[in-house]
Amino acid sequence: MECLIYQERTGECEQVDCRQEDGGCQVTLDRLAALKPDEFAWIRVDEPGEEDLQQLGEYLKLHPLAVEDAVHAHQRPKRERYGDVLAIVVKTVWFVEETADVETGEVMIFLGPSFALTVRHGANDPTVEAARRLAQQPHMTGLGPVSVLHVVPDVIVDDYAQAAAQVRTDLTDLERCVFSPARDELTERIYSLKREVVEFRGAVGPLVPVMRPFATDQDDWPRQVVPYFRDVTDHLTRTDTEIRALDDLLGSVLDAHLAKVGTWQNDDMRRISAWAALFAVPTMVAGIYGMNFAHMPELDWRYGYPCALAVMALGAGLLYRAFRRNGWL
Repeated sequence: MECLIYQERTGECEQVDCRQEDGGCQVTLDRLAALKPDEFAWIRVDEPGEEDLQQLGEYLKLHPLAVEDAVHAHQRPKRERYGDVLAIVVKTVWFVEETADVETGEVMIFLGPSFALTVRHGANDPTVEAARRLAQQPHMTGLGPVSVLHVVPDVIVDDYAQAAAQVRTDLTDLERCVFSPARDELTERIYSLKREVVEFRGAVGPLVPVMRPFATDQDDWPRQVVPYFRDVTDHLTRTDTEIRALDDLLGSVLDAHLAKVGTWQNDDMRRISAWAALFAVPTMVAGIYGMNFAHMPELDWRYGYPCALAVMALGAGLLYRAFRRNGWL
């Protein structure tokens, strides 16, 4: 747990030592009780235990259902209001290059009159970068806790764009492989990437209607922050459009690959049929002259055997030439 106290007028930040072994939650509560009218607190919690978050939630007057969602995570992006407290769930996304997997986490943001609480789950921690950006923009702290509500989704949406760019790179490589002359089996790889994109889409798509109201003047916060939310919403919408396009394109790539596999199978069957036809002529001649009849044409002829071999070779040669000319062999 980490608690940052911001002075709205000057933008100065005080970091409170909230180590667990020193009774971190109680230290945080004591500092929150001493907040001045022109200060607000940002409490950052990483994968908390139920007891600590319930204690903090009771002090901040958080709804029990919201606390339960924050502890157990695995929520859809959503926006809920519980009295004076606004709760926002945002999915974090990052791309693992070694496995080409899209991993997801979760950040739940609680916004009150004098505090912002972020509860993080997952390996990626956007609040670190968000705190750095907020330190570089002291004018934002003058807007109060809503500045945290802007800067955390802003970092997460930027991560969306980076992950989408990496997925696009993988998709481009797949397209090259699909349309290359090589016979590579790519069905599993394409389907795996499509499954990751579907998970990505599930994190980005539902967040668009959650963030869109922030870009209007509907909520009770300074109008100066609206353009910042509008910028975040614009980037989010653009990324959502790109993810949908990648998903559709992956479906087309999979169809193209399956069509190419079907073409390979047709080519193989055509070659097999051509070779079967080549062997059919000698087999027919040998089958006819292998019959046990006494009276057959040229049966007693001295050159009958070489002639039969020549007919076999000639018939097979003519068929081979015709198949080669038509591209069957």
